Amino acid sequence: MLLLTAEKISKSYSEKPLLKDVVLGINSGDKIGLIGINGTGKSTLLKIVAGLETPDSGTVTKAGGVRVGYLPQNPLFEDGVTVLQQVMRGVSEQQRESKIYECKAILTKLGISDFDEPVSRLSGGQKKRVSLASTLVTPVEVLVLDEPTNHMDNDMVDWLEDFLIRYNGALLMVTHDRYFLDRVTNKIVELQDGNLYSYQANYTKYLELKTEREEMTAASERKRQTLLKKELEWIQRGARARGTKQKFRVERFKEMSAQTVDLEQEKLKMSSLSSRLGKKIIEIDNISKCYGDRQLICGFSYNLLRGDRVGIIGANGCGKSTLLKIIVGSVPADSGKVEVGETVRIGYFSQECEEMDTGLRPIDYIKDISAEVETPEGTLTASQMLEKFLFSPDLQYTTIGRLSGGERRRLYLLGILMQAPNVLLFDEPTNDLDIQTLTILEDYLQNFSGAVIVVSHDRYFLDKVAEHIFSFEQDGKIYDLIGGYSEYLKRKKQNQQEEKKPTAEKPKTDTRVKSGKLKFSFKEQREFESIDGVIADLEEQISNIDTEIKKEASNYVLLSELIAKKEALEAELDEKTERWVYLNDLSEQIAKQSKET
Repeated sequence: MLLLTAEKISKSYSEKPLLKDVVLGINSGDKIGLIGINGTGKSTLLKIVAGLETPDSGTVTKAGGVRVGYLPQNPLFEDGVTVLQQVMRGVSEQQRESKIYECKAILTKLGISDFDEPVSRLSGGQKKRVSLASTLVTPVEVLVLDEPTNHMDNDMVDWLEDFLIRYNGALLMVTHDRYFLDRVTNKIVELQDGNLYSYQANYTKYLELKTEREEMTAASERKRQTLLKKELEWIQRGARARGTKQKFRVERFKEMSAQTVDLEQEKLKMSSLSSRLGKKIIEIDNISKCYGDRQLICGFSYNLLRGDRVGIIGANGCGKSTLLKIIVGSVPADSGKVEVGETVRIGYFSQECEEMDTGLRPIDYIKDISAEVETPEGTLTASQMLEKFLFSPDLQYTTIGRLSGGERRRLYLLGILMQAPNVLLFDEPTNDLDIQTLTILEDYLQNFSGAVIVVSHDRYFLDKVAEHIFSFEQDGKIYDLIGGYSEYLKRKKQNQQEEKKPTAEKPKTDTRVKSGKLKFSFKEQREFESIDGVIADLEEQISNIDTEIKKEASNYVLLSELIAKKEALEAELDEKTERWVYLNDLSEQIAKQSKET
């Protein structure tokens, strides 16, 4: 069923149009990921679809009764509203009593536990998660989400991923999280130069289909160029007559010459800029940090080496950003010390871009850092570097305040790299950066000659960049694990399974040893005879719960109970499977002993 249609949508804020006759249809069951470089109009298109912005031309039509929920990139709230009041705003009076538990459950999953706290006191990230909770609990047929995974830790992203996979309504979202796109979406739409290209696929399949489309476009352009060459030769020889046929060929040549084909969109280019790095880089010696009675970091030591690629993970508020600030010296440790080598030049990419003056022009912002810089391609001016970072001349001379969130982050990144650092510290660099910029940044970091430490919730980014992980655990302990994020998850899962395994009951061997003969106890014999049926029954119960979970995807309260019940049954199944292995081994040994005697 077609829920919503955007027909021939056009929109511009300057001479360059953002959207040019864009067409988008949203059907029941569609889970659409909208991608494109920053500043191309993704957020604008979401606002138009959600009915919060009017296009210059075109229409948005909703089927009868279709409701649209919208999560903005930077939500705004009224003064004096509490967390729970904000989340319940879209809930009708008739549903308030039943929905309040669902609201609290979702807020808890998103790391918000004080439901009566005024929203005005929350951090930017907490406000975004409150806004997300409000959007998720409000009954709608179409969810429109702008960067929903920003300001979330990895566990929250995993939860949201599962929630949206089970969500029964349609979904249109902008996100840079490529694993998230891969697992949640069934359609990708790419906004490029004002045009929208649709792919009926998740992110991985989209990459394949886009490559095929670009190859076909390139082949068509090669064919057009060949025809142009032949026509040009004919024109240059001069027409032998002035008949209609010859005039037609001249007109056709003019038309073909006027056609333009964009074989390759503008691509961000980053050249590896860094200065000489000595032997001593950064030595972290037994540092600890508390805020009030909260222990964020406890006795952490590490010697950063040239070429290190460290990813830092942990729950929101656990101290990840604090660790980076201690390293750069903006926050003192309570105990321990950090020694930085004389040749070290740290480039610190903070979450907030707090150093940026929004009244400045991008060209002046970069010139204040450096008017020119040495690159592997030679000396480049500030303007040339801005162009490499996709800032056209008109964007260079507008104010920073008029740039999109993603464009500001890209400018901030350029400002850091213009300093030619040899150690890079990134605090959530993937927030608000588009996928193309992230892909090039990943390649840049892989070829960067210095050391890199990055705090990120982006699982794909961590897998591409990190070679070992600092994991913040309870009581300020930080564990160093070799490998990327997926390897960390694999080990974590293995450890949890080991912890869940019950201690196998020790067989009552005293009697058997004394008699020299193995045999089942009365209890073991009965357990051996019934355990196959018990395991089959547990597997059937788990299967039935899986079916119920699919049916009740929108009822979060019941869903939480079903998931908890399933986890308990799976733990019991693991225990019974262990017993089955033990009892069958014992049975085989008894049978073997019986044959021998």
